[in-house]
Amino acid sequence: MTNSPERFEVRATADSHFGWLRTRLNLENTMMAWLRTAVSLIGFGFAIVQFLDRLRQSSEPSIGHPRAPEYLGMALIACGIFALVIAIWQYRWMVRYLRSGPFVAIAGIPEAKMQSPIVAVALLLILVGLFAFFAVVLRLP
Repeated sequence: MTNSPERFEVRATADSHFGWLRTRLNLENTMMAWLRTAVSLIGFGFAIVQFLDRLRQSSEPSIGHPRAPEYLGMALIACGIFALVIAIWQYRWMVRYLRSGPFVAIAGIPEAKMQSPIVAVALLLILVGLFAFFAVVLRLP
């Protein structure tokens, strides 16, 4: 196999630098969308469990399977946790890519100066999701 040239030429110009910054900020925006989706899944899953449990306690159970709300809630919470894990993996992969080889010249910002708290927020939300999941699991008789 022959040595293949770079896929594209990267020139350090103001346009390419601002393009790099827009891409980096869009990456942050994408991560925030993942976080919003995961929070919605976790919150909705926990709310379903709580609401249907209260409904079941106040009236005669009419559900075919009495544990269906817990299973649905746990599935939604697990999907939210899984979405956060995927989001962190995707985010870290793209940040490493934007800091790699040809893009170093146009980044213009030292890596140590360009840290984002978004991964820490995602990790905290994973902990919240795990707490909600195990709160539902430990309630099951």
